[in-house]
Amino acid sequence: MYGMTESISRVVVLDQHLPAPLPVQRVEVRRITIEPHTAVGAHVHNGPVFGNIVSGSAVYQQGADDEPQVLRAGDVFYEPAVDRISRFDTEDEGVTFLAYFPLTDGQEATLDLI
Repeated sequence: MYGMTESISRVVVLDQHLPAPLPVQRVEVRRITIEPHTAVGAHVHNGPVFGNIVSGSAVYQQGADDEPQVLRAGDVFYEPAVDRISRFDTEDEGVTFLAYFPLTDGQEATLDLI
């Protein structure tokens, strides 16, 4: 394994603590593409969602009083379970991201518009 440690970099980009223990049975990963100029609208998920932007960008805002931020390729994000996400909107370029849904036994991931 000579030289292997010099050619590998490991960087923690998100270390998110969950508000309560979650007995995860499986993790569903979805590739999601949203076209340009799309406002998803305020929504909630029935479980936590972790994601990373693959291409494009999105304006992300958790609560109505939180500052919006632009997520770009390489950025990661966390959407808490049952907390209102105010914005996940695209502008000129649209966005593609991977979303990771930790699910309990028998649970299916949902997104409910508010």
